[in-house]
Amino acid sequence: MKRRSLTIGITIGLREADESLWLNGIKQNALYLAKLFLNSRYRHEVRLLNTTPVPITDTLPWDRTRFPTMPFEAGWTGLDVLIELGGQIHWEHTAALKQQGTKIVSYCCGPEYVQNIEAMIFQRKLYDSIYVNRDYDCIWAIPQVWDLNRGFFETLRRCPVREVPFVWDPMALQAATKALPNAGEYRPSSGGKRISVLEPNIDVLKFCLYPIFIAERAFREDPELIRFLYVANSDRFVHDNREFAALMHHLDLIHANKACFIGRVTTPTFLAEYTDVVVSHQWGLPLNYLYLECCWQGYPLVHNAEIVKDLGYYYHAHDLADGTRRLLDVLTSHDRSWQDYTRAQRAGIARFLADDPQLVVGYDDLLFELVGGAHP
Repeated sequence: MKRRSLTIGITIGLREADESLWLNGIKQNALYLAKLFLNSRYRHEVRLLNTTPVPITDTLPWDRTRFPTMPFEAGWTGLDVLIELGGQIHWEHTAALKQQGTKIVSYCCGPEYVQNIEAMIFQRKLYDSIYVNRDYDCIWAIPQVWDLNRGFFETLRRCPVREVPFVWDPMALQAATKALPNAGEYRPSSGGKRISVLEPNIDVLKFCLYPIFIAERAFREDPELIRFLYVANSDRFVHDNREFAALMHHLDLIHANKACFIGRVTTPTFLAEYTDVVVSHQWGLPLNYLYLECCWQGYPLVHNAEIVKDLGYYYHAHDLADGTRRLLDVLTSHDRSWQDYTRAQRAGIARFLADDPQLVVGYDDLLFELVGGAHP
């Protein structure tokens, strides 16, 4: 079979007609993947297919001419490949797609194993109802969820799992920062630095406690280096969680009135208005959009994500002494070469971009392997 242009659908699940791209990363993921497919030399046709009743309007924060977006019912016919990403299809749609010869991929980019066990242990509501589709042709899992989640995916969905490259693009970031001074990019400031911790704090994988501890240890070494610590997505802990509040009262930063615990923020704006350094920690999820957003904009990022050791200021695993040393390096010397840092970060991120030629070819190989196409 000769390689040709494919018609590809990518599911999204809109909650609001004007839903922000910063509500979660899944809509961004769909757009970046669509952009990558559109960069193929085979000129694929790509449709974003909404699986919810939310109407499709011009209030969507992306160009519908470039990224055609429609209800699932209006766009499923004629597909060569459906990638289920941001909205799940049910068994009737699955049967209809199979009948017309469409290959169906589950694109997995979330830590579903941990999310499920936490829901079970802590009796969190995770599903309105559980539907496990047994009719995928393949599961594609991005590298940061591959190792921990592979067994969960393939056992529950009874399907082979392929590790696929991570895809990112600065398009959403650039749209959010175009009106900000210096397009929201890092600029040096005098005096002590403002440290931001931006973990979502919804599971154990990306939690704020160790970044707070790294900032605390640096503050104990040299209080003058730190002007303030902001901890996002944490306001509920200080008001409603006795254990968290009790721990915080043991920290010098708290007693010096150098920290605050706030709610949800929009990353690009918060970086530009309140941040000089970002400190992060992950446990089993060694790459996410936050790292690339910070580094693309030139903000020093102190992190332990081994997939991107070459970006930001990496510390090993859960070694807080190493993390503290890296933070102190930033606080004392980063501004001497901040422009070189920004250039180096963007060069390092290039391998993840939706217009990277090798990445585009790699995904074409995955697509044609799926539909049975030959190499050119």
